[in-house]
Formats: sequence, C-alpha cells, structure tokens
Amino acid sequence: MYELLRQNIETKIPLTQDEWELIINKVERFTLKKNDFLQIQDSNSKYEGFVLKGSFKIYTLKENGTESILFFAFDTDWICDVESFYHQKPTKFNIKALEDSEILVINKTNKKKLFQEVPKLIQFHTMMVEKTNIIMQERLLDVLNKTSKQRYMEFIKKYPHKTQQINNRNLSSYLGVSHEFLSKIKKTI
Repeated sequence: MYELLRQNIETKIPLTQDEWELIINKVERFTLKKNDFLQIQDSNSKYEGFVLKGSFKIYTLKENGTESILFFAFDTDWICDVESFYHQKPTKFNIKALEDSEILVINKTNKKKLFQEVPKLIQFHTMMVEKTNIIMQERLLDVLNKTSKQRYMEFIKKYPHKTQQINNRNLSSYLGVSHEFLSKIKKTI
C-alpha cells in the first residue's frame, strides 16, 4: 500500500531508495472505520494525509447543525487543513471517513525533518500546493457560475467509481442544494 504514495510522489520527482526509506520512516498508517474523524472542527490539525483507500468528506458544521461539504477525498488524494497544520490555528472543518479507509499521515515535525533530509520534497510540496489552489479555484468558480445540475453531471463524470458510495445527503450538501432538489436533478437525467 505504501507503493501508492511512492507512485504519487514519483509522478513529479524521482526518489532514490534511501530517500524513499526516509519518507516511510516518517509517516504513520491509520485505519479509520466509517464515520471516524481524522480531524474535528475547532481542534488543532495534527496531520497532513494521503488517502490509500477509501473516501472522506471535508466539511464545516453551521450553527444550526447542518453540514456544508467543501470537498470529497478519494484514493490517492491528499488532505489537510493547511492553515491549522502550518500555523497551529484551530481547524475550520471536519474530515470524516465515509467508508472504512486507510490513510498515511505525517505530522509537522516529521515533515520539516523530511524537507531537510530530502530537499527535493520541497519541490513536490510546492506542486501539491499549486494543484490544491487550482482545485479550490475551480470549485469556487463552479459554485458561482454553474447550475447544480451541471455540477452534479461533472461530479459523476469525474468520480464514476465513487458516485454510488456518496449518499444523497452528502452529495446534496456538496452541491449546495436540498435533498429533494437533488432527487429532481437525478430524475431528469
């Protein structure tokens, strides 16, 4: 399973066996059951994570108790509350497993050590930050400029293998529509 992490990194930068061993000695493997939390809103984010297997929702809880799902994370996705992880501020969102999942995590101290021991990981990190910014910009533009039906169609096109695993409540929260409206969208397709 660790090989998925290596493949992910090596799509951007090559690693020697010694560099790879430094990396795997600094990460921890967590197994989370469905509905387990990796992170709870208003706590301190301890980890940056790489999803080996499973799915997660990244969401905030409104004062009235309803969820606003910002993103989903699936196999080979990276997840982290960047501001909390790097600046030790309370997290702004929850990260919760939607199914039994496996994730590799690294804490801030070990990440700093890795940057010193394997400096080219800074380049990989920069590429990850750039990719994350692009994803966030695309999500914002989608919410502002596309209909909920268009966003739904793009979601099922992008994640056909995960669509059935996301229940309507979570999907409607992600799309920003009511459960009933999502049902109407699905009927028109």
